[in-house]
Amino acid sequence: MSVAFTKEESSETAAETLLPDRPISPHPNLVTEAGLKALELQLRQAREAYEAAGAIEEVNERRRQQAGPLRDARYFAARVHTAQLVREPTSFDNVAFGSTVTFSRDDGRVQKYRIVGEDEADPKAGSISFASPVARLLMGKAVADVVSVGDQELEILAIS
Repeated sequence: MSVAFTKEESSETAAETLLPDRPISPHPNLVTEAGLKALELQLRQAREAYEAAGAIEEVNERRRQQAGPLRDARYFAARVHTAQLVREPTSFDNVAFGSTVTFSRDDGRVQKYRIVGEDEADPKAGSISFASPVARLLMGKAVADVVSVGDQELEILAIS
């Protein structure tokens, strides 16, 4: 009998429902309190999406719709499990995880970023990962310190 006339899953359908895991960073999974809450929310949403897709009657479509949420649930479960909560800095003498640092570039631009965990970093929204090259150079530095990034220098103007 042709596969076209059966409800059984074909090998092609099986392949499209087994998505590879999302890559997990080799860096420690440092998170702010807000970052941990965001990871927990994303895990909850992935589980809810998986459950919602479970209501689809057609088996192949159900598996296709569950593939993404299942992969996301595995990723966020691992990230929540390995999360290392770092409390807000109590001193602003040096740049640290959770600090907001304002710096100027050679070209006159002034930029301000909060240093956060990898999953919560969003440069467009004003946050960068502690593992990013710029953050790694800034960590431990104080106001008026200058660091070199490639052929540019960054001067720290404020830490909050």
